[in-house]
Amino acid sequence: MIDAAEYRKIISELMDELPEAFFRDLTGGVIISDAAPVPDYARDGDLYIMGHYRVSSGVRQIVMYRGSFCRAYPCADAEEARRILRGILRHEFRHHMESLGGVWGPDSLAAEDEREKQAYLAERGDREKPSIADHDL
Repeated sequence: MIDAAEYRKIISELMDELPEAFFRDLTGGVIISDAAPVPDYARDGDLYIMGHYRVSSGVRQIVMYRGSFCRAYPCADAEEARRILRGILRHEFRHHMESLGGVWGPDSLAAEDEREKQAYLAERGDREKPSIADHDL
């Protein structure tokens, strides 16, 4: 398992890979939390929220959940962690860019996330009314 310092270092390096324009209006920055939140629709504790893009009171922010990562990938070495975290971080930045650009509808990442949520629930014989607000897996 990677420790907190290594996790921070990897996130910082992954942010350095991104164009400066991606950070436009990300006024709350990218923060790291040791929490391990579980989506309210998860069954049997089999899902964790790995990252979250949020807009609150005009503040745009990305939260990366180290606690979730450590629970989901307890044996990840630095190379595997970098690969996984790159995907998570870029996913959250896509939410940010789509939010800035006013991208909504069936082709948006929020809609894609909703489809994944519904597929997860269908696999478990459960169905929930779709909600764009619950978009991060």
